[in-house]
Amino acid sequence: MSKEKFITLKSSAVPLPIENIDTDQIIPARFLKATTREGFGENLFRDWRYNSDDSPKDFVLNDSTYSGKILVGGKNFGCGSSREHAAWSIYDYGFRVVISSFFADIFKNNALNNALLPIQVSDDFLKKIFASIKKNPSTQIVVDLSQQKVTLEDGSSESFEINAYKKTCLINGYDDIDYLLSLRDEIKHFELTH
Repeated sequence: MSKEKFITLKSSAVPLPIENIDTDQIIPARFLKATTREGFGENLFRDWRYNSDDSPKDFVLNDSTYSGKILVGGKNFGCGSSREHAAWSIYDYGFRVVISSFFADIFKNNALNNALLPIQVSDDFLKKIFASIKKNPSTQIVVDLSQQKVTLEDGSSESFEINAYKKTCLINGYDDIDYLLSLRDEIKHFELTH
């Protein structure tokens, strides 16, 4: 299933300055029964968002001060088990980008495979992002995938790395199958000449 194309995103952000956020905190194991990607967003950070009686807790996703398509997390985001549902829940909630100073490898790959862009920035730039959001919760952050750059409203920016194949997939809205189908003429040509 292909996703929407991702070239540039300008959005406000939701700050979650907590380190070592693991996949069980992102989407608790009791919600992993579904086999499709839809519906996981309502349980994103469920145990942090709601009490056992479903009343809301004092948590950033319950605070109307913050909104946007960018989630900014603390260092070592997505550690823990390898559940792909963590990326599904973040995407289904409406986020398109997660920014942190370090991602667990499996989470990073799961995110990229599900059209969620994980951007790793330096510790100093991450602090600057959090400070910018704290000063102005509606501050706009620009993510330019083609240039591989994150820019804040004050003009400060930082470049980020991304696998070239995954970058191509995100920019074109491809999943792995769509990418292969985009190469069908080259594949046919190869078959005919070999």
